[in-house]
Amino acid sequence: MGAGAGGWHWNDAWIFVSAVIAERLERDRALHAALPVVGATLADLLAAADFLHHSVPSRAELEDSVRRLAGAGLLTIDDDMVEVAPAGEQLWRTRPFSGLSSAVVTLQTQLNRSSTPGDHEWTLDEATYNAAVREYSMRLADGR
Repeated sequence: MGAGAGGWHWNDAWIFVSAVIAERLERDRALHAALPVVGATLADLLAAADFLHHSVPSRAELEDSVRRLAGAGLLTIDDDMVEVAPAGEQLWRTRPFSGLSSAVVTLQTQLNRSSTPGDHEWTLDEATYNAAVREYSMRLADGR
């Protein structure tokens, strides 16, 4: 989908909101199980993206958006672990309140007002993407 005035695409906002949801779910699980909080996996991000938009982003969509968001300092990515960076937390906390159904559109507007996309050096190889899709698919089959 198209970019707004600041150059951010709808997919960027979709992936960002998905990362926020995924990280919060993983943080809650970790705290409940007294485990360290380490961020969300790509499978967690795919699950949140599917929940939000009833589709799983392609490898190219995910790679492009994560590079733009990480390059703008809103996400951090290490192998297949994604975390919302402090600037991303600030953006999320200061967004106009909206329900999840309109969160992506609201966030795209916020992104276009507050920052410009970056270009982080990160490549999502096919094997890593396919492993995340498989993990997410197995969770669906298990009803998790």
